[in-house]
Amino acid sequence: MADSNRKRRNKSGYTSTVPAVDQAAKVLISMAKSQETALRLTDIFREVDIPASKAFSILATLDKYGFIEKDPQNKTYSLGLGLLFLARRVLDRLDIRDIVTPFVEELSRQTKKTVFFGLYNEAHVFVVAKREGDPFMDISIRLGHRFHMTFGALGKAIVSFLSENEREKILSKKNLYFYGDPSRMDKDRLIKEIEQCRKCGFAEERGDIRPGIHAVSAPVMGPGGGVIGCLTLIGTFAESLAEKYGHKVADTGKRISDKFTI
Repeated sequence: MADSNRKRRNKSGYTSTVPAVDQAAKVLISMAKSQETALRLTDIFREVDIPASKAFSILATLDKYGFIEKDPQNKTYSLGLGLLFLARRVLDRLDIRDIVTPFVEELSRQTKKTVFFGLYNEAHVFVVAKREGDPFMDISIRLGHRFHMTFGALGKAIVSFLSENEREKILSKKNLYFYGDPSRMDKDRLIKEIEQCRKCGFAEERGDIRPGIHAVSAPVMGPGGGVIGCLTLIGTFAESLAEKYGHKVADTGKRISDKFTI
């Protein structure tokens, strides 16, 4: 009798997806992938391909739990701080964080600069480990902060070591943030910097996004040899130190990569 009941439960679809949850997940994923930080209702339901009334109900529910935030004045929606709480819980148990943290702390102590490791995931890079330099003179980076994967030095470091097909696909897109605002994009300059990055192992950002703030970044490779993230050093150091710090970051990034390929 128990076996027959169990079979009926399996046939009843207990293991199938719940439509409302599935749609809510698609809404969140769509918003996370978007290059815009705030979206209108019409943008969301068209992207996810669900009725406007259903999208509104889903957004209202997600807003209730802090997973999205609504701007009543502009009538737009953005990802909420409730997701950060969940993300931090995930980061707390990631083995990758345990591996990279000692290297991040070592490099930061040596240079007295802010150093962070960003985990590459689709169109973004998420800060999963960091150590800040001099709190009175240096740059502060939030744990869990999300960068666009083409942003500044870290974007150059990641794109430089992707496959040629992946790199061309990314560079063909309209909005690229290698130099801050997409309107400042200089493809000829970027191609030269990518070639240099592939030779020396690190990318530079010399005040391109904020005057006086410089950064160097190196890729970190995973078990299959693909890019899984990047190690970045950022601060108000003199431009003349960029190459010196760059080699340190590249060396540390290589040591981290070795940990994943053992």
